[in-house]
Amino acid sequence: MNFKILGIEHVAIAVDDMKKPANVFGKLLGIENTSTEEIADQKVITDIFDTGAGKIELLEATSDDSPISKFLEKRGQGVHHVAFLVDNLKLALSELSDAGIELIDKTPRVGAEGMMIAFLHPSSTSGVLVELCQKP
Repeated sequence: MNFKILGIEHVAIAVDDMKKPANVFGKLLGIENTSTEEIADQKVITDIFDTGAGKIELLEATSDDSPISKFLEKRGQGVHHVAFLVDNLKLALSELSDAGIELIDKTPRVGAEGMMIAFLHPSSTSGVLVELCQKP
């Protein structure tokens, strides 16, 4: 492969309500909250805590038809996906597709913190939803 994984960007956790987990990650564990934003097209609010070696991203649905609402109905609160930072997202998607990995996103889109993102289908990644991210 000609693209590089630069590290774990974040672990995302789907929650019913951010208040309690935000208190745990922020106040009790002392991890800095670096941003909270609504991603309208994904129908989600993100609350991001930066450990310095990777982030925790809390995901709360803003609509009953949000992918996060559907996830919570099926599985309850918990880890939603793992995100890896890559040096070239378009190249990564092309090479992974050519290698037989099923893509949810065939082209990058804008996610939280202005990152370009794309998801790999869990059927190709041992049941784990994987997000690839590239800094803007």
